[in-house]
Amino acid sequence: MSSSPSFPELSGRRAIVTGAATGIGRAIARALARQNIRVAVCDLNLTEAEKVAAEIGGAAFAIDVRKREAVESAFAAAEKAFGGIDILCANAGVSTMQHALELTDEEWDFNFDVNTRGVFLSNQIAARRFVAQGHGTIVNTASLAAKVGAPLLAHYSASKFAVLGWTQGLARELAPKGIRVNAVCPGFVKTGMQTREIEWEAKLRGVTPERVVDDYVAATPLGRLETPEDVADVVVFLCSNSARFMTGQGINVTGGVYMT
Repeated sequence: MSSSPSFPELSGRRAIVTGAATGIGRAIARALARQNIRVAVCDLNLTEAEKVAAEIGGAAFAIDVRKREAVESAFAAAEKAFGGIDILCANAGVSTMQHALELTDEEWDFNFDVNTRGVFLSNQIAARRFVAQGHGTIVNTASLAAKVGAPLLAHYSASKFAVLGWTQGLARELAPKGIRVNAVCPGFVKTGMQTREIEWEAKLRGVTPERVVDDYVAATPLGRLETPEDVADVVVFLCSNSARFMTGQGINVTGGVYMT
């Protein structure tokens, strides 16, 4: 359980979290719920989303962030359930791993469809509502790979660099309306996605999975792998009034892997 601080001003607000059934998204949903925020747990895997929603007293909705009609439907359902939406955490993301010269069109499209188009669609659909109601906050999940191009993840890095560019551009457009848009950039986070990546990287590099993990920890000045809760606490902060003068930022949550 996270020992994150309390932000009383968040109590009673309503949030949508995409990719919220597992990993970082699940941690974000839990952290928001601890602030007495009503959370719409949105994921392609509705069964797992329902488990998280039951745990935190939220509601679960199926979503495919690649499809506009699916995103619109999930937002409409969440609004009907909660009476409105105040916060979007666009977290849904995927990865594959391959040498750049061996990448297929399908791998490229898969990463961009979820990681980039998914952020675009959910942000645009949320922002239209936020502008109409005069308030709202958006936090996108980017990546350490959005700051430093990652070998074997060039396509993933490209999709996450795009998330930061979009975040900054949208933040400038919405700032005059009082709507803030920020992003978090996690590092080596202990999730199911990372477990898959460790296996892929070990195979592609010809080393053991244990060697890959050791390399991740060695690259992290704080000396351990990151947890989803490390990311979630920063997301809650960005949603709060304590971050009221922050917009267009890509906040590194990497344990010091990247410090610029």
